[in-house]
Amino acid sequence: MEKIWLKSYQPGVRAEVDVRAYDSIPAVFDEAVRKFGNRPGFTNVGVTQTYAETAAMVDAFASYLQNVLKLPRGERVAVMMPNVLQYPIAVFGILKAGYVVVNVNPLYTPRELAHQLKDSGARTILILENFANTLQMVLAETPIQNVIIANLGDLLGFVKGNLINFVLRKVKKVVPPYRIEHAIAFKSTLQQGKMHPLMPASLTPEDLAFLQYTGGTTGVAKGAELTHGNIIANMQQAAEWMKASIQDGEEVVVTPLPLYHIFSLTVNLMIFTRHGAKNILIANPRDTGMFIKMMKREKVTGMTGVNTLFNALVNHPEFAQLDFSTWKVVLGGGAAVQQAVADKWHKITGLPIVEAYGLTETSPGVCVNPLNITAYTGSIGLPLPNTDVEIRDDNRMPVPLGEAGELWVKGPQVMRGYWQRPEDTAKSMDEDGFFATGDVATMSADGYVKLIDRKKDMVIVSGFNVYPNEVEDVVSKIPGVLEAACIGVPNEKTGEALKLFVVKKDPNLTAEEIIAFCRQHLTAYKVPRDIEFRDELPKSNVGKILRKELRG
Repeated sequence: MEKIWLKSYQPGVRAEVDVRAYDSIPAVFDEAVRKFGNRPGFTNVGVTQTYAETAAMVDAFASYLQNVLKLPRGERVAVMMPNVLQYPIAVFGILKAGYVVVNVNPLYTPRELAHQLKDSGARTILILENFANTLQMVLAETPIQNVIIANLGDLLGFVKGNLINFVLRKVKKVVPPYRIEHAIAFKSTLQQGKMHPLMPASLTPEDLAFLQYTGGTTGVAKGAELTHGNIIANMQQAAEWMKASIQDGEEVVVTPLPLYHIFSLTVNLMIFTRHGAKNILIANPRDTGMFIKMMKREKVTGMTGVNTLFNALVNHPEFAQLDFSTWKVVLGGGAAVQQAVADKWHKITGLPIVEAYGLTETSPGVCVNPLNITAYTGSIGLPLPNTDVEIRDDNRMPVPLGEAGELWVKGPQVMRGYWQRPEDTAKSMDEDGFFATGDVATMSADGYVKLIDRKKDMVIVSGFNVYPNEVEDVVSKIPGVLEAACIGVPNEKTGEALKLFVVKKDPNLTAEEIIAFCRQHLTAYKVPRDIEFRDELPKSNVGKILRKELRG
């Protein structure tokens, strides 16, 4: 198959971007502060910081790490917190001082946390007090020497901050008791940091910025080495894609997906900060009612999300009451957006969900639909500028145009490799720098890529390939279905058979009705016969349904 290069969103025009326009992420942040210093930057729980206010705290935190803790250049620093005001301060501060951010999911179990801290070699961690109990359980078996503890009320003002801390600790009791000796308060790090002059690190695009952990195809969490250059490349690529629709210093973006996840990290924190947006940080998007109330207070222009989040919103009665007149861009990623959800979203908001595609290992952006689409496309769009994609068979050979195969990606946003895992790196990347995504896709003659499913999730029924995404997309169109997930299970007769897990919207929905609907819209071997109803489905930290947990 001929390589497809899509370097522009104007047909027939090949455009590339300067992916080395900046030496480092802090250089991008400092430019944003110079341009938008007095404009609102980050909002959480009704409190807003300007870019200048955030920048002052970034410098103080960086100075603390550099001058008080005296961390050596390139040291890994773990950050374990949801979307709160301390998060951007920590990330930009760590990077500005010349260190590497190790993002940690706050919902990790003690075992998962211990693995990531040991694997990364992080000796310093910043953690929200709600999760300090988990850290305490494994602290002795990790390399951690410095523990910085933040609380939600730190930056919310004396009265509001203390009230919120009291409610969380004593009323809602979401801060389990913990005891960590020699821990230091986050506010104290800012106070101490201000007393010392910061020497911003001299950084290059080749310097490591993030160890971003991903389960990959093996289930063992691996750290993707993302450099300053990788993230900057994705910023520049995105700027080319969105330049006709985004106004510097004017956007208000809603951030419900966790910033420690690569999608939200690059798009919401990095890209929208570069453009001077006001960033509405949502710490708990699962509280859909409260999430909607927060959006009512703002003149929103953009939002990122995943299919399950969009689904929860369109099925909440108060969502349709929002004023969507200022909204411009809604970006979907993390998992395939189902047509039924996209259609409901469009009907309520008047806006399409613009699907994008990426992975942790690609910083993350690979493909995205043009912003001028008017409806659901079923495609993940076109490759970003400076990005090459190929569809290959199991022998790593290109397949004919239009046929399904594994999606391979090459570009300046592709990671340096997996942290201290040369064998895994060699397995996933070829000698030309292409990365194997593990996703099955097809490509049209005009360069549009359509994602079919994860390669590992494909089910073989009587010799026929069945992709669970297709089955789930059909089932989601049944009015009585809220959510669905399909997996393969062993079967003596067919080798594998399909099992469907369903969360009902209509309590009267029956398995027979689901099977009958599937028979109308799917060929016989794609119709699941085993239906199990559940109250909820297991999901990842960003809301992606976890089929591996359903397999048991």
